[in-house]
Amino acid sequence: DEVKAWTIRKGFKAPQAAGVIHTDFEKGFIMAEVMSFSDLKELGSEANVKAAGKYRQEGKNYEVQSGDVIFFKFNLGKGK
Repeated sequence: DEVKAWTIRKGFKAPQAAGVIHTDFEKGFIMAEVMSFSDLKELGSEANVKAAGKYRQEGKNYEVQSGDVIFFKFNLGKGK
């Protein structure tokens, strides 16, 4: 597995944060699946975080918080 980190400015909404990684992520933003790093560290795996009910789905108005671990879902559709 590979892990990368990007610096996101305070106050960025989820689509803006996705755009820091790649502009297509912002354009085709669907949702952000979010967990906190502290929960991940404490519980040991993504599966355990989900089982504990601490994994959540957030929309375009979600303000990214320090320590968030995010899986962005996006779709640009065919030919965009």
